[in-house]
Amino acid sequence: MIPPPSDAVTAFLHACSPADCPDFMGKMEHLAALLYEANESFNLTAIKPDGFWSRHVSDSLSPAFAMPDYFRKPKRICDLGCGAGFPSLVLAAAFPHCTFTPVDSTRKKVDFVNMAAEKLGLRNLKAVHARGNELGRKTPFRRAYDAVTARAVASAEILIREGAGFLNGTGRLLVYRTPQQYAEERMFLGKNRKIRFETTDVFSLPDDAGTRLFLLIGVTTSKA
Repeated sequence: MIPPPSDAVTAFLHACSPADCPDFMGKMEHLAALLYEANESFNLTAIKPDGFWSRHVSDSLSPAFAMPDYFRKPKRICDLGCGAGFPSLVLAAAFPHCTFTPVDSTRKKVDFVNMAAEKLGLRNLKAVHARGNELGRKTPFRRAYDAVTARAVASAEILIREGAGFLNGTGRLLVYRTPQQYAEERMFLGKNRKIRFETTDVFSLPDDAGTRLFLLIGVTTSKA
């Protein structure tokens, strides 16, 4: 049983979620029950139940806080290294008009994400067991996505290498970062002539769960 969300979390989620998802909070409560039950037999998360709303749900949904208009139109989104489904399960619940393809190389994690999606009634999400750098070269995944999300997965250099194949002509990597992480990668990004990048403003997650920004990376790829 997870504690109810704080007032700060509720306000943050209200700022992120579209008005046409009145059952979002109920789906997240159901997701928490599934997550922590499965976590007893397989390590899916180190975050305790009292951090579920701030460190899983709020953080996963935070692109909609940093970029309020980003999810207003339908998008195809690949979640690279999806783990237990954060952010993809949360985003799929909040934005049913978008489609999500979570990808992970660990079969048990992919199985959990697909099971949770079925239990939550998320018809806009289907997880795939694969290595991202291999899957991005294959049909129907190659150049099929408007965005590739990555949360706590790898360095920008690795994400560019493994995620570029998924992106369509205008697609971008959408990378969850702390200000410190961005500062450490800024020199590499500035010297890479095959990319264009920008960042959102820095913002704070509720309940002192940390600060975030998003790194948006467009990748120039060959047409071969």
